[in-house]
Amino acid sequence: MRVSDRTKLSPDQACELILLTMLVGEAMMTGLNRRGIDVGRINYQENGNWGVFRSSGPYLHIHLYGRARSAKIQKYGDALHLPHRETGFYDGFRPLDEGDIREIKDEISRLLKTEKYRSIPEISRRPAGSRSGSDIQARNGATGGLYRDGDDEEVDDAE
Repeated sequence: MRVSDRTKLSPDQACELILLTMLVGEAMMTGLNRRGIDVGRINYQENGNWGVFRSSGPYLHIHLYGRARSAKIQKYGDALHLPHRETGFYDGFRPLDEGDIREIKDEISRLLKTEKYRSIPEISRRPAGSRSGSDIQARNGATGGLYRDGDDEEVDDAE
């Protein structure tokens, strides 16, 4: 399903989206800290700005930014600065490595077994019309497109 923004979601779908971002954000916080990246906060942002230049138009997607306390470029506590890719701003950034992504995925798997998120796999098998507001469809690959700056802060280039 492709929609331009959250106002096109049903209330149930909107609740599912929130729960998914909670799961991934919690997994990022725990997993990346375990990998030595001192993430103190996750910023959640709905984007689509660059999609306005495409014939297909913008589509709903959520960026999760791990805000590292020790970041030198996107300093902890400051607003994010996210210029277009061609500006060269991101040239020194490096992608999260396989170990980082594996740690996040492993943490997602662990969290799915907790009381807080236990119903997610069950919910994803239900017909869309039978889901309640607290339901969610779990999706794989939620960490794609994330980058570290030279000082271990993540920035998503998928915009």
